[in-house]
Amino acid sequence: MTPALRLALFRPDIAGNVGTILRMGACLNVPIDLIEPMGFAYSDRALARAGMDYAAQADIARHADWAAFEAWVPGRIVLLTTKGATRLPQARFEAGDTLLFGAESSGVPENVHARADLRVAIPLVAGRRSLNVAVAAAMVLGEALRQTGGWPQ
Repeated sequence: MTPALRLALFRPDIAGNVGTILRMGACLNVPIDLIEPMGFAYSDRALARAGMDYAAQADIARHADWAAFEAWVPGRIVLLTTKGATRLPQARFEAGDTLLFGAESSGVPENVHARADLRVAIPLVAGRRSLNVAVAAAMVLGEALRQTGGWPQ
């Protein structure tokens, strides 16, 4: 069986975004990796509003830090970044890819950027900085699932 896509969050800052992404992962059967430290205390209460009861159904792996995640991650790391070299419409995803999203406030440091096997940018109107991370994750995951035939049956 072809390995599933994964979605990873690097040091997320906003509990509501994490909850939304956990809900999406649960509904689409996509495992979620959380790379710590996080910018909030991880708890059911913190995630409840956006994640609702879906957060408890999500396949979640928590990693103590970047080094632990990097040593563990299977497949390619596809970083979504405003500094991407490949525009989303031209990106080619593979089963087994881990889609990595940076912290809402700061993105990812240069060493994480450099480690990515593929860097992808969502095209935006000139003068706009970025999308909400949960919105960006939904857009990119949808395209990756389409390309890899990974949508639930």
